[in-house]
Amino acid sequence: MTSSAASRPHASGAAIAAPGERRVLQLTPQAAWIAAGVLGVAFVATFWEYFRHQFVQATTQVQDWGHTLVIPFISGYFVWLKRDQLLAEPFRPSWWGLPLLALGTAVYSFSAFGPPAAQHHNVRGFGVGLALLGVLLGMLGTRSMRYLWFPWAYWLVFGQSISERVLSRITERLQDWSAIGADLLLNTIGIDTERVGNVLTVYMSDGTAHPLNVAEACSGMRTLMAFMAIGVALAALGLPRWWQRALLVAAGIPISLFVNVLRVASLGILSLIDPNMSAGEFHSMVGLVWLVPAFLMFLGAMWVIRNLVIEDDGVGGAA
Repeated sequence: MTSSAASRPHASGAAIAAPGERRVLQLTPQAAWIAAGVLGVAFVATFWEYFRHQFVQATTQVQDWGHTLVIPFISGYFVWLKRDQLLAEPFRPSWWGLPLLALGTAVYSFSAFGPPAAQHHNVRGFGVGLALLGVLLGMLGTRSMRYLWFPWAYWLVFGQSISERVLSRITERLQDWSAIGADLLLNTIGIDTERVGNVLTVYMSDGTAHPLNVAEACSGMRTLMAFMAIGVALAALGLPRWWQRALLVAAGIPISLFVNVLRVASLGILSLIDPNMSAGEFHSMVGLVWLVPAFLMFLGAMWVIRNLVIEDDGVGGAA
């Protein structure tokens, strides 16, 4: 990064502002990497319990929250795409970052050590997010937030697991629709199926019944957050207009519902071969397999939405 004429270099590799000039932060690449590493280690150590709990949930509930392990890398990629704009001018630290850092640390501490009613993973996550925003604003300044706010928000929203108490209010209704759709699909293709609430009973040709509980076996509706994360990432990378991005993100709901209907139906078909295939680790594997066609559906939806507007190089503009 080039330094301004009014700044004088320091032995550490940073540039110090001259008297009367607003303070800027300029580091050599080596010093910048060292500073980022030290800050990162200190930040993770400060909020270790939150990161440890999030990692445990992501690794023990891969089907539902495994995507949270990838979200930080996607956020980092968004930052990498804006590296030229970020480095175009010296960083100007802002004192506004200190109140945000203090508030985030206070929220985290209250949720971690306060009364049981306040001890909530998502409250701690909000505190960690505020603290990270304070660090970014304090070290890099307000100008940098024009390019960092989206990667920060993307990590905050999709980089943590959502409590069952909050998410169940959404997924319970989606599970009902999944059960109805799977029941219609299985009967349409000739498999005798009966639905009572969220429980599907699949009948074999000899009359043997195999119950399939959609509420339990298909908790994969919680992968709705993964679908939304995919939609937001693809929208930000591949669509130029805000309404196109909003449309692609909204498409995550019907796509996740449709894929889960197919998933439930496939579990019903597999239960005719072996009843054990509709439970345990195998049904989790089936859910992961269906993420591949879901991603392809997102790509198809993005192609359609992008081609709703055709750019015209002439005077007429976009048609």
